[in-house]
Amino acid sequence: MQHGVPNNVRQLPTAAPQRKRFTRAGAGALLVLLLVVLVAGGGIGSRMLQARDLRARTAERAVPTVATIRASRGPSTEELVLPGNVQAYVEAPIYARTSGYVRKWYTDLGAHVHAGDLLAELETPEVDDQLRQTDADLRTAEANDELAQTTATRWRSLMKQDAVSRQETDEKNGDANAKRAMLQSARANHERLQNLQGFKRVVAPFDGVISARRTDIGQLINAGSGVGPELFRIVDTSRLRVYVQVPQPYTAALHVGGEAVLRFAERPGRDFPAKLVRMSDALDPASRSLQVELETDNKSGELFAGSYADVHFKLGTAESTLRVPVSAVLFRADGLSVAKVDDAGKVTLQKVTTGRDFGSEIEITTGLQANDQIALSPPDSMRDGQVVHIAGAPAGGGESPAAAGRAADASAPSPRGDASR
Repeated sequence: MQHGVPNNVRQLPTAAPQRKRFTRAGAGALLVLLLVVLVAGGGIGSRMLQARDLRARTAERAVPTVATIRASRGPSTEELVLPGNVQAYVEAPIYARTSGYVRKWYTDLGAHVHAGDLLAELETPEVDDQLRQTDADLRTAEANDELAQTTATRWRSLMKQDAVSRQETDEKNGDANAKRAMLQSARANHERLQNLQGFKRVVAPFDGVISARRTDIGQLINAGSGVGPELFRIVDTSRLRVYVQVPQPYTAALHVGGEAVLRFAERPGRDFPAKLVRMSDALDPASRSLQVELETDNKSGELFAGSYADVHFKLGTAESTLRVPVSAVLFRADGLSVAKVDDAGKVTLQKVTTGRDFGSEIEITTGLQANDQIALSPPDSMRDGQVVHIAGAPAGGGESPAAAGRAADASAPSPRGDASR
């Protein structure tokens, strides 16, 4: 009977195990698919979060960060420091007034001399010979003049007696006048050579110090200042002149009798008072500056002529003006401007007019108010209405829009957190 039963009747007991195996395989595939979806969703969410953070950081970094400063008024008195050229009060080169040879010199470099002191002696053989010749010429002229005067007197007496003619008398008088003129010429020439011979003694013209000696024994000396080298140079350093070129914007604050202070690199920590004694009252058209002269006492001899000095002027101003750092000024084709920044970080490019330049600072005459907040070293690309981040500003008030957007993004729920749940 078993052999007569159909095959499908005998296989019914095996169908249930097969369905169970199919159910388990589907559940495993579904679980794998779910895991794949979860992993892919987490990766996509992570990349979305990173992309959003990147956009926020990019937007934040696109907003420039600037340091700011408040415009403030300058002091009522200011110090102006200018270079000064120190010169001796009197300085003169000493040349020979007669030609000859140096026989002896008596003073050397650094010697203190008084007016009339003998500096050197010259040998002048040619002048000595000329002087002897003019001495003989003078005696001859004196003898001729004496004879001519006697003859003219005699002929005037004879003419009164009608013993001689008037013509002859006039001739004798004319000859006497000519001889008298020749005598005067001979005397003048003799005195000239006497003076030249006296110039063999080279003397100091004033009290001072020998700052240079450029001669020696036996040297040939030619008379005059443009022919040969100077013998000596004398300077009077008991007082010193200081010449300063003052720029035009500061000239109105200077006046004769004003005080100044001199400082020298070789005398650190010491101030030397000086007084303004002269002004040129005309600007140099090349430099637009005014030359002023100051004097300082140097009886102690501490300071040297020809040295360099820093001259410090104390200048008073009628009204204090605003000053800003030079780095805060924008130089553009349409003029000078500064970048005003409000508390919210918004930039306003403000046109300004500048005055005096103090080096690190510059004077603003128009365009700014006291305590206006301006950007230091603004970039050249800065434009009107731009938003910037103020360096050192606390998070919150005054925060840039990019920073606010980043904070909002950080507070949003994370996609990765949703997927994990």
